[in-house]
Amino acid sequence: MYDVGNSALVLLATSVIPIYFKSLADGPALVAWSYAETVASLVIALLMPILGSIADMQGMKKKFIVGTVGTGVVATVAMGFPTSAMAFLVIYVVSSIMLNSSMVFYDALLIDATTDDRMDEVSSQGYAWGYVGSCVPFIACLAVVLNTKSLGISLQTAMQVSFAITAAWWVAFTIPMLRNVQQTHYKPLQAHALRNATRGIGTTLRKIWADRGLRTYILSYFFYIDGVHTIIKLSTSYGSDLGIDGTQLVLALLVTQFVAFPSAIAYGKLGTKVGTKKMLLVGIAGYTFITLFAAFFLRTAREFWILALLVGLFQGGLQALSRSEFGKLCPKEHANEYFGFFDIFGKYAAIMGTFIVGTMTALTGNGSLGVLSIVVLFVIGFVLMLKTPDSRERAS
Repeated sequence: MYDVGNSALVLLATSVIPIYFKSLADGPALVAWSYAETVASLVIALLMPILGSIADMQGMKKKFIVGTVGTGVVATVAMGFPTSAMAFLVIYVVSSIMLNSSMVFYDALLIDATTDDRMDEVSSQGYAWGYVGSCVPFIACLAVVLNTKSLGISLQTAMQVSFAITAAWWVAFTIPMLRNVQQTHYKPLQAHALRNATRGIGTTLRKIWADRGLRTYILSYFFYIDGVHTIIKLSTSYGSDLGIDGTQLVLALLVTQFVAFPSAIAYGKLGTKVGTKKMLLVGIAGYTFITLFAAFFLRTAREFWILALLVGLFQGGLQALSRSEFGKLCPKEHANEYFGFFDIFGKYAAIMGTFIVGTMTALTGNGSLGVLSIVVLFVIGFVLMLKTPDSRERAS
């Protein structure tokens, strides 16, 4: 249910919001948007290991979820009011930080909600229903944004309504998780938790680094998922700079959600049947092809539709199995602390990719070269994954 709730804002942030920001900005928006995403990711990367360690203590995971969701909802509603690009970006960064921080704590609840043998399927079901569920408020938002003239309202008013719908949906589908999922793996409550958590960062890093299998896995993840989230965050901004109609961009991404639903479920079942590692390799290879396609062939709305369909085939499954595989590899009583580092190494901290795209585009004046530059992230991730033992091999 929480995947259903938070995915509404994720979908809006990867489709309508960049296009709306372009209407507020002067000139090309890709560079400014890339750097804003980088700032948000850096803040999350700095905070999560510390907050994650505290959240591992008894009864703390859901408290952190309530705090980040509450702040994020307020920021989401507030995005509808600025009329300047800079003010909008500042509020968007706050909203993005809260959204993605809440997902870190939520991801760590996966090990409390199910067992290792069902983790691939449960994680995939979450992503799958998140894709479909997010379409409900998104379609309502589109109905408002695309019919401003007939409704007699401005684009800003339409966006205010859209942000309010998205925030309400996020809250509504957070409640079932808070009511029904209990934190069963935890560390005892400690005095001076913040000080101890800060001191414990080095210890956790040494534990991760000492575990060869976990070290190789998390490095692989660092590269390939950074590329995945770069594509998610910058696709509509890139398409908009190419001159593709905003309506075409949004509708194509909506189709991605429906394609991703069965694909994510299939990934979960195949991961259980043939091995999670094999399916992760398939997903990384698929995204390498997607990046090359975007750099060399994406010029019109038709190619963007093809790109959206390809992304739908691999996106949810790759994300879901990455989450479940790490959940099986990490120690359960330190899940939030480990997931904090997991998310630094790429899941929501798409630092390298957005920075590379923004810098290459700024230096060359060519967005295609900026997109092409992130292929290296997938290649490195693929090679490292080949060297990583999957969880079944570790268990045996």
